[in-house]
Amino acid sequence: MEPDFWLQRWREGHTGFHQQQPTPWLVEYWPTLSLAPGSQVLVPLAGKSLDLIWLAAQGHRVLGVELSPLAVEQFFSEHALTPQISESRYGRHHRAGNIELICGDVFGVDAELLAGCAAVYDRAALIALPPQLRRRYVDEVYGRLPADCRGLLITLEYPAQEKSGPPFTMPEAEVREQHGRAWEVLALERRDVLAEQPGFIADGVTSLVSVVYRLTRKPRDH
Repeated sequence: MEPDFWLQRWREGHTGFHQQQPTPWLVEYWPTLSLAPGSQVLVPLAGKSLDLIWLAAQGHRVLGVELSPLAVEQFFSEHALTPQISESRYGRHHRAGNIELICGDVFGVDAELLAGCAAVYDRAALIALPPQLRRRYVDEVYGRLPADCRGLLITLEYPAQEKSGPPFTMPEAEVREQHGRAWEVLALERRDVLAEQPGFIADGVTSLVSVVYRLTRKPRDH
């Protein structure tokens, strides 16, 4: 899936993945990570998510990475924030308070950028990617997070033959296969959400389950 696909969706306003409130599972399960005050949190493919504001309100330093300049501009504009802007090899950095949004390619992050991240929050990033990109994403983004990092991952499961993503279905077996080498994976809750997603029903999807996982980075010798 090419970057132009997502840039066009933002230009055309096809952003059904954007929510008008913080994700309920984030609010419910984030405290289970037991992060220290001031911890830095990585939010890949951040869009203009209200989850960024919620995480910052908990006292975290938020590091988002987003490909679309339009999404980044809308985020700061809609929250009446005036960011300080700078450039680096990662892209264009926008900083306001304890929120930093990098307009750039998430595959361009490295261990140096992520060294201070104590946690990762992934609601709509992993499932936005087709299967052939997910392994690379897990290796190159999750794989560069430091030891003792923790996270919440939210996925969707539906019959793959009934719909072509994004968002893509991601069975629990795939989550465990891709993350299990470097992360402890705990499924916290599974929930039938088909009735809440009329677009999926219109596409003929007969089953839709959302799953939230808690991730804990294993020691490096695993």
